[in-house]
Amino acid sequence: MTRKLEGKLGFDRIRSMIEARCSTDYACNRVKEESFSTKADEIRRRLALTDEMRLILMFEEGFPTSGYVDCIPFLEPIGKNASIDLLSMGKLRTTLDTLDKAQTFFKGIKDGVYPNLKRKASRTAKFPEVRERIDTILDRFGEIKDTASDELYDIRRKIKDKELGLSKRTNAILRKAKEDGLADADASVNIRDGRMLIPVSSAKKRLLPGYIYDESASGKTTFIEPAEIVALMGELSELRFAETREISRILRDFSDFLRPFVPDLIAAAEFIGELDFIMAKAYVALDLVAGMPIISEEGLLSLRKARHPILERNLRKEHKQIVPLTINLSPEKHILMISGPNAGGKSVCLKTVGLLQYMFQWGMLIPTSETSELPVFNRIMVSIGDDQSIDNDLSTYSSFLADMKQTLEKADDKTLILIDEFGSGTEPAAGGAIAESILAELDRRGTYGVITTHYTNLKLYASTGNNGVANGAMLFDAQNMAPLFRLEEGLPGNSFAFELARKMGLPEEIVKDAEEKAGQEFVGIERNLRKIVRSRKALDEKLTRIRATDKTLENITDRYQKELQDIKETRRRIIDEAKEEAQRIVKDANAKVENTIRTIKESKADRQATKDARQQLQGFLGALEENRRERDRYLDDKLKTVQQRKDKATERKLRRADPEELKRLLETQAEAARIEAFRKAPLKVGEKVRVKSNGMMGEVTKVSAKSITVIVGNISTKMAPDRVERVTSNEFREAQRKAEKPRQVVDASIAKRRAEFRTELDVRGQRVNEALDNVIKYVDDALMLDVESVRILHGKGTGALREEIQKFVRTIPGVVSVSDEHIQFGGSGVSVVKFR
Repeated sequence: MTRKLEGKLGFDRIRSMIEARCSTDYACNRVKEESFSTKADEIRRRLALTDEMRLILMFEEGFPTSGYVDCIPFLEPIGKNASIDLLSMGKLRTTLDTLDKAQTFFKGIKDGVYPNLKRKASRTAKFPEVRERIDTILDRFGEIKDTASDELYDIRRKIKDKELGLSKRTNAILRKAKEDGLADADASVNIRDGRMLIPVSSAKKRLLPGYIYDESASGKTTFIEPAEIVALMGELSELRFAETREISRILRDFSDFLRPFVPDLIAAAEFIGELDFIMAKAYVALDLVAGMPIISEEGLLSLRKARHPILERNLRKEHKQIVPLTINLSPEKHILMISGPNAGGKSVCLKTVGLLQYMFQWGMLIPTSETSELPVFNRIMVSIGDDQSIDNDLSTYSSFLADMKQTLEKADDKTLILIDEFGSGTEPAAGGAIAESILAELDRRGTYGVITTHYTNLKLYASTGNNGVANGAMLFDAQNMAPLFRLEEGLPGNSFAFELARKMGLPEEIVKDAEEKAGQEFVGIERNLRKIVRSRKALDEKLTRIRATDKTLENITDRYQKELQDIKETRRRIIDEAKEEAQRIVKDANAKVENTIRTIKESKADRQATKDARQQLQGFLGALEENRRERDRYLDDKLKTVQQRKDKATERKLRRADPEELKRLLETQAEAARIEAFRKAPLKVGEKVRVKSNGMMGEVTKVSAKSITVIVGNISTKMAPDRVERVTSNEFREAQRKAEKPRQVVDASIAKRRAEFRTELDVRGQRVNEALDNVIKYVDDALMLDVESVRILHGKGTGALREEIQKFVRTIPGVVSVSDEHIQFGGSGVSVVKFR
């Protein structure tokens, strides 16, 4: 029943979207196991965790968004006395790194910020001893260090010495064979399956003590492993076995050391898996531009600017915009009866309410305004679509009645019902009567619901006003005969059946005859409904203009009031400044006059002194006059600025950008930045990657500064980090499933390509990356053309190009073997690739 409900609401697709974002199997299982909750506290906790993670992904940079790998599958066996392997130890180190980064991030966050996630992180233990022990065993590339134990150090030193001695002795035997005429002058040591072979003439093969391993196709050359080398190889093999045994012992000792920590490590791995699960939900929430609604304690279901997430994604692909839905239900009006023309959006409204309510109680953020309120229901019951079936002998209407029987058995005031095309599928009079009786019973019980219908009696039931049912109309452009996909609450909808018939070109006499058969009462009701809609629309437009005018007047009044206050304040300040200036001028003038009189008296009316004193006084008076004029100009400019300041201001914008649209843009940019950061983040052991050149997927087992090691199938290969890209665990699993299915490729130009194909590729003189790219294309063509074997000419040189080519080709599915060519045909300078 749950799967059926999720399928009808579309939540199964939301669940799949979240699962696709998970990096670990633990998180994928959590997505599958998480269920619809009826507890407000649990819903609040789930929503809070997801919303906090959404904000972290949008605004924080220090939180780890990669490095999430599964550790529980190998930790549980260790707790039961199993031993860890090398790859699992690398995964454990990656997990401990991610755990340390997450704990460090939350420790640096202030209290009260991301409180739920911070509390979750604080309950997880730290493991410095484990990390320190791993660092003593593994190097930064994920290999066992020589210094992991004294015994291992001694064994590896002996292996190096033995390999050096073996190489020297083999070359000495080859030189002796050349001197004795047993081998050609240009012969070289040939390595096959780890054996060091000397190519000698078949006629003289008995002269070189040793074991015959192989001979050339012509039979002229025999490859012999010298007896002395066999003994040395045996000693080297013993050392390698000793190395393997010592590594196994080191891993067993580490497992014994790790075993007491296993319960806490499993708890930490579960925490990492929970973060991965919550992060997947947050990523999907960002994709959907979703937010956290309010949990209503008063039984209000109020969706504001709600959008159906799946429909919105589909419309976005077609570069179309969705029309948001606003709907309100309360204990007083708890059932919404939606009516209107076909294909007008009734079913979309119903499914939007059902899907968002289910997402909300599952613990997922929903694409709606964060001021929306939703109650908690004990159950959601739906009757959507046609469940008629030959197997269970159900017709369309029988299926509807079966749904209604089940609904009436369980429905109460904690139930949300969603019924599409209520009562349809049978004779209209009887179907409408039964539907009205069921509606009355659901209304009596206080059941919440959204119902779509075309029945007039149900619209009239909702119009009486003395019950808990309210009408809702899907608006329709009668002039252009096109749906507007907008819900208008409080009004019944019109089917516009006769108008649509006229638009579709039915003869007018048939449409008029239909109107007469429907009866004047029905036609009158429909016409009155249209009049109500037109009157309501005109009234709303008038109210909108009145509100806009009132707001404009209010703004103008506030602006002038503020300007008047500013002018009064400026006037007061100017007068105060003028008084202070006048007092200072009078004081300076009095001092100057007194000084002039004193000068005249002291000079005893000397003509020249008196003249000089008068000139000084005259200059002072002139300066006073100039200061007065400057002050007047300053005051005039000040008053003019105050007067004109608001008149010259730019008119404020009456229309502002939609806050939801700005929020959506911001979150889209944040998501693009996160995707870029995810792609550029350093790779870690245990993460899944895709080889860019051929699309093959594998798992990272070692990471170094300049290269990484990837396991593809059962083959390990080393390559540069920029040759791969990180993929999610879901993509990796999907690729594995597809790889298991046999595929057949048919190409119209296959004959031409077979004719042009050459069984030999020359990459001599090319750099490693260039040569590998050419080899990839060449081997792909060979596999497609079903070629048995090919030769790759790379030359001898230092042997680096040969080693990289052979190592890489061995990872390609369909390759049986890669070996050096016969000594007569190029030896180690040519690689022979054989296919299945």
